[in-house]
Amino acid sequence: MTSVLGVLQVDVPGGAEVGFLRLARRLRARGWDVRLTTPSGGPLAEAGYAWEPLDPGGLAAGAGARAVASWPRARRLSKEADVTYLNGTVAARLLPALRGRRTVLHVHDMVSRVPRHWHHADVVLADSQAVADRLDGLDAHVVHCPIELDAPELPAPWTAAGDGRPVVGFVGRIEPRKGPLDLVQAAPAIRAARPDARVIVIGDDPYGSDPDYAALVRASGEVEHVGWVDDAAGAMRHLSVLVAPSREEPFGTVLSEAMAAGVPVVATAVDGLPEVVTHGVDGMLVEPGEIDALAAAVVEVLGRREAMGQAAREAARRFDADRYAERVAALIAP
Repeated sequence: MTSVLGVLQVDVPGGAEVGFLRLARRLRARGWDVRLTTPSGGPLAEAGYAWEPLDPGGLAAGAGARAVASWPRARRLSKEADVTYLNGTVAARLLPALRGRRTVLHVHDMVSRVPRHWHHADVVLADSQAVADRLDGLDAHVVHCPIELDAPELPAPWTAAGDGRPVVGFVGRIEPRKGPLDLVQAAPAIRAARPDARVIVIGDDPYGSDPDYAALVRASGEVEHVGWVDDAAGAMRHLSVLVAPSREEPFGTVLSEAMAAGVPVVATAVDGLPEVVTHGVDGMLVEPGEIDALAAAVVEVLGRREAMGQAAREAARRFDADRYAERVAALIAP
């Protein structure tokens, strides 16, 4: 039996951790023994796998020192596994302690430099070609991000759902990098062209990254605001168009999840997003910060929703979690 130790760098799951759990579930079905570590507990510690605490540090001051203090524990836990899977660049701080062990480094971010110790990883995975292109000197395998093609059906989280009006929505963290304020600013032009449209922002700022920005989005009278929704992939099927006006995005799982539900998308042409969206086929791509272009693209997609939605559903099959697990298992197996 192959054993894998997943080193997760947070206690509460984000997109990278959800992707790992989708992989882990399929590895276990293949007979792999899967164990997890997180810094101190939380929801991921209760995900149904054997768990140990392991702190790779965070982004705050002094985090690097905490990671070094965890090296002996990381070395011990790694010796009990055939493969140690470092799920993110913070977890990569443990690589110097793992020489001689089979290690996988999965990069989920648009990085600006490649630390020397990353070269110690036996396998490097990247969420997109855009991510891989930043990993100078590393032979990174582009695996994209896994999605469930059949997300559970959930009711729409906004009021008066199902009234027949088209719904234009943003789903995700309310922070500048995700750009929801651009949709707020585009909303008047969208409604001028489509008076029947509703514009809804679904999400919150769970990490408190920019409270002033989040407050500005929430307070706007131009959009309806719905708070954080767990398993949002199941609710996105109620959208007519998903909008992702990001300034930076390694991959954009929210796009592929919406597409799997037959929802066409409007996104910015940044980083990994053009690897998900085919402009004019299953959605539209615009330049970041171009409010007029964003509004025009939304209006066009609303007018072509049925054909684009069908194309989106088919295109999303590329990111099926079963196919993903098969490929990743072959790459990381000892």
